[in-house]
Amino acid sequence: MTNTDELQTLLPLVCDWIRDRMAQSGGSSAIVGVSGGKDSSVTAALMVRALGAEHVLGVSMPDGTQHDIDFAQGICTHLGIRCKTVNIAPMTSAFLQVLEPDADDSYTELSNDTRINLPARVRMTVLYALSQSIPGSRVINTGNLSEDWVGYSTVYGDAAGAFAPLGGFTTDEVISLGRLLQIPEHFLVKVPEDGLTGVSDEEKLGFTYAALNRYIRTGHIDDREVKEKIDRMHRASRFKFQTMPMYPAPFPIRAKDIANIYPW
Repeated sequence: MTNTDELQTLLPLVCDWIRDRMAQSGGSSAIVGVSGGKDSSVTAALMVRALGAEHVLGVSMPDGTQHDIDFAQGICTHLGIRCKTVNIAPMTSAFLQVLEPDADDSYTELSNDTRINLPARVRMTVLYALSQSIPGSRVINTGNLSEDWVGYSTVYGDAAGAFAPLGGFTTDEVISLGRLLQIPEHFLVKVPEDGLTGVSDEEKLGFTYAALNRYIRTGHIDDREVKEKIDRMHRASRFKFQTMPMYPAPFPIRAKDIANIYPW
């Protein structure tokens, strides 16, 4: 498994990568959705290390009353970044109201998955709305490798962003990075939950992050059923992280495709 010395060596390289990605995107400042958990806290801290606190905005987005909202404001205070709070409850309520099925609809009720994933998509809409109103700002993804590996994210919700500094790090590595960045422990060791249902991540997943992280880094896992479940979730969720497929129309593209997006 990854040790602290390796992460210490990687830390300045991650910051260089962040600055490069920001420059390539034409941006100059970061917007981070903050919950006060390890992922958003470490992401915000990396942005501060790479860009400076004056170039980072933390956005807290409770859905009504949220029991741990003080953590979100607390990490912003600790990092010395600006913090904006946007209560998304009126937005999610409005969505649910207008989506209530009519007699001629093909659905009779909104699914539980719809209700669970809606706040994540509303939050990302808020972040991008702010980004388009703040010149040069970019929305930063806060996802980690462990959750992404099994698709534990919402398409066009928390899976979105300009780039993902933590996308190659497992949950335990994120915690270690946080300690190297001198983030207080209470932001790093909260029981992970989705912030929507109040159920812990591990309860929903059906296996521990320790088992998942070991499998990712070593290829070994003790429980065959857990291995099969992880593999199944990984295969089923790859579409979330791939560029949208485009039909290769058999007509020439003569313009210079500098990003090589149209390779056919």
